[in-house]
Amino acid sequence: MYCILVTGIPAAGKSTMAKIISEKMKLPVISKDTIKELLFDNVGFQSRAEKVNLGIASMEIMYYVAGQLMKAEQSFILENNFEYSSEYGIKNLIEKYQYSALTINLTGDYKVIYQRFLERESSLGRHRGHVVNDCYPEKKENNLKVLKTKTISYDNFVRGIEQRGFDAFCVNGRQIKVDTTDFSKIDIQKIFSQIATWKEEIPHD
Repeated sequence: MYCILVTGIPAAGKSTMAKIISEKMKLPVISKDTIKELLFDNVGFQSRAEKVNLGIASMEIMYYVAGQLMKAEQSFILENNFEYSSEYGIKNLIEKYQYSALTINLTGDYKVIYQRFLERESSLGRHRGHVVNDCYPEKKENNLKVLKTKTISYDNFVRGIEQRGFDAFCVNGRQIKVDTTDFSKIDIQKIFSQIATWKEEIPHD
């Protein structure tokens, strides 16, 4: 059996790519951000430390679900901004259940994707739990929510990518790199062809 890891730098389009692959291949997607949003809405946080703990919990939940699917010999997609610190957890599962894994890593022009990142963070469609750090649900002043948007400089954006290994992450050396600087130029059929070729190489009992 196999799993596909959709990862990459922030705002590169991981959720969109995972959805496209899921619909084409009829595979379930386990998304860390989706789990985090459920925790934000049902548990909430009152400090940065509590928010960090919810992020850790969402990773543990994601790996638990992945382990259950592996135990049931089901193929699936994991969508997450995997980094160097994530390597042990996923490799441990893959080795334990003898799964084949393909990493689809999304990257591109950092300056272009940084602007996309800023637009996403200020978008009304972005879950507020990802944007604020001090308190969620947010407190109200005069019956109106105080809208705060965290900002990060371009230098820190790039530094985070390099130090945490967002666009270098790969499990077992099998990887497809996708440049998402311009979504209209992505050859999705080529990606599916590469996935199909990889699947044909997977050993079968």
